[in-house]
Amino acid sequence: MGSLLLIAVILISLTVHEYSHGRVAYMLGDDTAKNQGRLTLNPLKHLDPIGTLFFYFMHFGWAKPVPVDPRNLKDPHRDMLFIAAAGPASNLVLALFSGFFLRLMGPLEQMDQMSFYIFGFLCIAVYCNVALAIFNMLPVFPLDGASVLKGLMPREMALKLSQLDKYFGIILLAVFLTDYFAKTGILSSIIGVPIGYMLKFFTQEAFPSVVVAINHLL
Repeated sequence: MGSLLLIAVILISLTVHEYSHGRVAYMLGDDTAKNQGRLTLNPLKHLDPIGTLFFYFMHFGWAKPVPVDPRNLKDPHRDMLFIAAAGPASNLVLALFSGFFLRLMGPLEQMDQMSFYIFGFLCIAVYCNVALAIFNMLPVFPLDGASVLKGLMPREMALKLSQLDKYFGIILLAVFLTDYFAKTGILSSIIGVPIGYMLKFFTQEAFPSVVVAINHLL
């Protein structure tokens, strides 16, 4: 059952993440995503089959990036920052709502089986969305954090940083594969602590029960 709940959360979280990129781009003047049918909450339009499998089995994956044409934006340097930040922000909103509703449920020991699965779904939703938001805000290409960082920099410095993007992508993939196969824990040592703090922040007094439910289901 835990696997099914995880799949449902991944589908929802990645879809909302990519849709948010496209929606903000559209609001800022770029209709590329809309014209390509990507301005939708239909998961099939956003999911990359291989990326989704990676996410499920290796706890790392990707969706199909929403296309953005900077030429349609009034201020590409500034607007790309907002477009990039929209994805992680949407995941934090999902985590906020999931945390709110799971806190309305009774004590874990008093739940029947159906209530526990609903609680478990909400727990996984908070965890996955917090993890997606924090991971995507790492300032490394091709993650959203890289675009946010470039938007905060002077244009000349951002252009110089962009020249290193291809190397950062290779390094990020190497870190993932090394973590998975060699159990080095490089990535978890970087984002594990902030994920824990954010999970506790969004779940408050329910945090101990959330940890129990996540460990049981995943």
